Amino acid sequence: MAPSGAPGWAADPGRLAVTQELANLQARQFWQRAAWTRSANVTAAETPARPVADSVAGQGSLEALDLSAAGIAQIRRVEDERYAYMAECSVVWLDLPDAVYRGYEGDAELLGPLRDDDPAPHEILRREILRLEPQMVYAPLGVGNHVDHQLVREVGVALLELGRRWVMPGPEYAEIVTYYEDFPYAWWNDFHAPADLAEGGLALPPGVALEARYTDISEQLDRKAAGIALYESQLPRLFESEQGMLDALAGYHARLATEGGIRGFAERYWATTGL
Repeated sequence: MAPSGAPGWAADPGRLAVTQELANLQARQFWQRAAWTRSANVTAAETPARPVADSVAGQGSLEALDLSAAGIAQIRRVEDERYAYMAECSVVWLDLPDAVYRGYEGDAELLGPLRDDDPAPHEILRREILRLEPQMVYAPLGVGNHVDHQLVREVGVALLELGRRWVMPGPEYAEIVTYYEDFPYAWWNDFHAPADLAEGGLALPPGVALEARYTDISEQLDRKAAGIALYESQLPRLFESEQGMLDALAGYHARLATEGGIRGFAERYWATTGL
């Protein structure tokens, strides 16, 4: 018998607390893959913070979040989670800091050349992409020259340079890596083709070319607008208002539809192909 008089195998408050913390951590790790969170409950005792299973419909953490007091990174993360939930997709957080947390200041630096001490996160993204085995990998073209978009564009080029390997061969990334036009930068800069990128923008490896592909999104435009509207912290800076966003979105996709010979609204992707 334990000193308390309870059997040695019986859970005491201290052990339950440790188990509860471990359960919370594992729940957060699991729901991170599902782009949302839910608190775990290892007991049958219901509390406002931890309801018993299925007593609350839907998904989502019950922890209150004061967005007015939250930092920019926290707010953007919440917005990402909300978008992922709406789009029915998953988010994998790699904890890579935005440019403003890596020393870039003001639009001149954020939309300027990359610093020599700010390398692209090749290895961490390559490892995660290999783990997920995606059928397609979408990377930004870097229209507008945002430094974070430039770095991810470089990762796409690095994947294309891998090719086939004799030891543990990976996929051939030509046909898999596809570049998208960064909105709203593509609209603001009247972007039409990769030749419009800043000098040295997209240097593909030998044997790889780009091909423009158009998709009719007339029935999806409202859904895309709703997704962008979830990023409330970005709308005033980028578009001044939600109506400004709607006008820019419609104008941009109508122009792409005209260029692609599609009635209504279209998106354009730049697919990589092997020569």
